[in-house]
Amino acid sequence: MHERIHHRAFVDRLMSAEQAATFIKPGMTVAMSGFTGAGYPKAVPGALAAQMESQHAQGQDFKINVLTGASTAPELDGVLAKAEGMNLRLPYMSDPELRRRINDGNMEYMDIHLSHVAQHAWFGFYGKIDVAIVEVVGVTAEGDLIPSSSVGNNKTWLEMADQIIIDVNTQQSAAMDGMHDIYYGTALPPHRKPINLTTVRDRIGQKYMDIDVTKVVAVVETDAPDRLSPFAPVDETSTQIADHLLDFLDYEIRQGRLTEKLLPLQSGVGNIANAVLAGLARGGYEGLTAYTEVIQDGMLELIKDGTIEFASATSFSLSADGIDEFNKHVDHYRERILLRAQEISNHPEIIRRLGCIALNGMIEADIYGNVNSTNVLGSHVMNGIGGSGDFARNGYLSVFMSPSVAKGGKISGIVPMASHVDHTEHDTMILITEQGLADLRGLSPKQRAQLIIDKCAHPEYRPMLQDYFDRARKESYGKHTPHLLGEALAMHQRFFETGDMRLAK
Repeated sequence: MHERIHHRAFVDRLMSAEQAATFIKPGMTVAMSGFTGAGYPKAVPGALAAQMESQHAQGQDFKINVLTGASTAPELDGVLAKAEGMNLRLPYMSDPELRRRINDGNMEYMDIHLSHVAQHAWFGFYGKIDVAIVEVVGVTAEGDLIPSSSVGNNKTWLEMADQIIIDVNTQQSAAMDGMHDIYYGTALPPHRKPINLTTVRDRIGQKYMDIDVTKVVAVVETDAPDRLSPFAPVDETSTQIADHLLDFLDYEIRQGRLTEKLLPLQSGVGNIANAVLAGLARGGYEGLTAYTEVIQDGMLELIKDGTIEFASATSFSLSADGIDEFNKHVDHYRERILLRAQEISNHPEIIRRLGCIALNGMIEADIYGNVNSTNVLGSHVMNGIGGSGDFARNGYLSVFMSPSVAKGGKISGIVPMASHVDHTEHDTMILITEQGLADLRGLSPKQRAQLIIDKCAHPEYRPMLQDYFDRARKESYGKHTPHLLGEALAMHQRFFETGDMRLAK
């Protein structure tokens, strides 16, 4: 038997990535593993892209619909986008080449809540899934699949696809065996039952993924790393944002609304998130928990030093140093990390039951608390909503964070009206920039507006925002949420025309 494949039926289906790619035909819907650059198939997408380019050179169309867990990597999203091989992509992406083609209008992109993907697939909203390509650590002697560095929607893809291609990646640590909890208790309405998960540590499923061996048409062996994304050093702005959050958490503890153990943390991906996690270590917290989507370097460090005693997620998203740290101390982390399917890691019922503290980034917020986390100037998509909506709407606290300005001050993170709304004012409790923190709980729209201007806006933009708000309170059609419709997006239009939101001096 091969090193990671201990079942004869899988060995018999071993072939090259080029051979495996021939099972994918134009017009198919192909579901692939992968979540934030981890656990995606490493070789078959590239082989498929080469076949697409060959067909295009002969004047033949070759495009497919691609479903994943979240973002993947250049070896998947990048090569397929460059080959002009995708007609539709969902639910989240971060690849520059893919982003360019979406924003140029050359392909379709569907940005949806991550908790919705699996159930919408089961509802039949995306049609039939023709092929699933799923990376695994290995195959057991019983024919079960050992999940990789992300779980994402893999369980659903394996169940729904007509044909399956398995990518056995020997570079993924075999010691991850046992770190996964794959739950098979979901059902379609009206037959659903409560999910019996009441603490972050709970195991409610099994270690391995089931598979119908008769659907496996190819097995490919690879030895390649995940997308290793280095994180920028924590800068002063991120540190200030983290400090405001820590002061707020300390205040909530003094008020008796939180204990020193806080509540399970959810943290989005990025440098601000890592700065916040580093701040928790500085703040002297111990024995915290996390119920989140992604384990980043910052969270790994907190697990190592005991700040976080247990973390549940659906994926890793580590730098090269993070991978090295994990592999060196995998026995330690295996007892403190559990990876679940994203329909469970992002499930609204569980998030609300556990009372998660949702910590996410944003592109901009308006003075009433509506948050844009996906589209620059209202139409240029950056990545996607990811799981932020799942946690913001259902968590105990919903916190959105961003620098108050971008591009050297030419863009304000606080605007009169958000140019695109992913999270309405009803789902936003706390806004933080390096300027300060606005606690919006229990406030009316006008009270929210004044607090956001005072606490979160950059001083250079504060007079502009105050002038707009003052005039809107006098001149708007209604006075509950005052807006001057002819001016509400004027700052965005000014940037579009001049490259700077600020008024000319």
